[in-house]
Amino acid sequence: MEAESVSVSLSVSTTMDGFNGLLRLTGCVKNYDWGRNGKESCVARLYGLNTGGKIYEDQPYAEFWMGTHDSGPSYVVEEGRRTTENGFANGGEREKLTLQDWIEKNPSVLGQTVLHKWGTHLPFLFKVLSVAKALSIQAHPDKDLATLLHKEQPLVYKDDNHKPEMALALTEFEALCGFTSLEELKVIVQTVPEIVEVVGDAPAKRVLDLNEDDGEEKVKLLLRKLFTEMMSANKDVITEVIAKLISRLNIKNKAGKLTDKEQLVLRLEKQYPADVGVLAAFLFNYVKLNPGEALYLGANEPHAYVYGECVECMATSDNVVRAGLTPKHRDVTTLCSMLTYRQRYPEILQGTKLNPFTMRYLPPFDEFEVDRCILPQQSTVVFPSSPGPSIFVVMGGEGTMTTSAEETVAEGDVLFAPANTNITIATSSGLHLYRAGVNSRFF
Repeated sequence: MEAESVSVSLSVSTTMDGFNGLLRLTGCVKNYDWGRNGKESCVARLYGLNTGGKIYEDQPYAEFWMGTHDSGPSYVVEEGRRTTENGFANGGEREKLTLQDWIEKNPSVLGQTVLHKWGTHLPFLFKVLSVAKALSIQAHPDKDLATLLHKEQPLVYKDDNHKPEMALALTEFEALCGFTSLEELKVIVQTVPEIVEVVGDAPAKRVLDLNEDDGEEKVKLLLRKLFTEMMSANKDVITEVIAKLISRLNIKNKAGKLTDKEQLVLRLEKQYPADVGVLAAFLFNYVKLNPGEALYLGANEPHAYVYGECVECMATSDNVVRAGLTPKHRDVTTLCSMLTYRQRYPEILQGTKLNPFTMRYLPPFDEFEVDRCILPQQSTVVFPSSPGPSIFVVMGGEGTMTTSAEETVAEGDVLFAPANTNITIATSSGLHLYRAGVNSRFF
């Protein structure tokens, strides 16, 4: 069936097996308070161009979701009908057919291998993030823990899936990821007296007495005790200790002697005064990505995105266990008990070149991979057919995407490509886009 003959109506009752065109989607915006305001936000610009929604300059725009998660589903745009302001289609009727509904009516678009593994559920969730201030210190549960948390607290943990994820920097991007090395932890204990004041002299001394010969498990147990003591400390104690910390760092700053992490701690305290996460930041790796670099995070690994804009992809889940740098619900007990307490610097992915214009980022997770494609003027590239589905988002420029028919695309467009769809992309003026799909190593 040719793509130009396909018309998706709100009353689809028959399957469209064999469909191999491109399906236009509208995404979902999240206005979390850590997002960038108004048109300074890449998320806001995408949202406005994608849906026609009005952008408010005093409102934060944090995340743009593309996928099938119930908390922020994408909707199908009918052939020949683009949504306008406030999300209404031409003629005033709101689009009501979600991508998930459409997939369930047309399951073959996922490909047989994906259907066998995940059923009619799209296994990945694609996002763009615009971060103005730090996100919470958090971790995502593994599959078993996610199932338990969802059963016990369904209003807090809204699905039963795990959430490995990857962030690919659009701008310079800062994050806290994983615990520092034992060597750096010893330096922290010696140079941040406020931490010792909270956890006590005895655990601090045991850290200094540790060496690599003591074995990884012994180090993990002590790190877990230290971190749990800190995160569970009395709020009044933390308030007093952080006041001392900030006073000391401000004096040190006048002499121009602050480390990068100490400068970060001063920034975090302005965003989240008297928050235990300000102190905990010392224990994590401080990572700075350049545009085009990516990092990935497995289950039960602590992290907090700090600043910048990125493309993010993850398993289809919204489960987050938080314990600091947030006004939201905190579950300190769960977070401290679930972490792996591995001490290592995260692997930074530079991408693998597929062709002169496209880089592929492959994390060690079945659910997803991400391609970054930057086409210069008067250029063409082919995305060969994949056994699984893909979602494309156009970040800049304009051009065409051709399957059995040609689609004109421009910044803000989001398109779903079924499995086994060969796509030719061309531009006369330049085009910048990203593709999320099932990890090619899975097939």
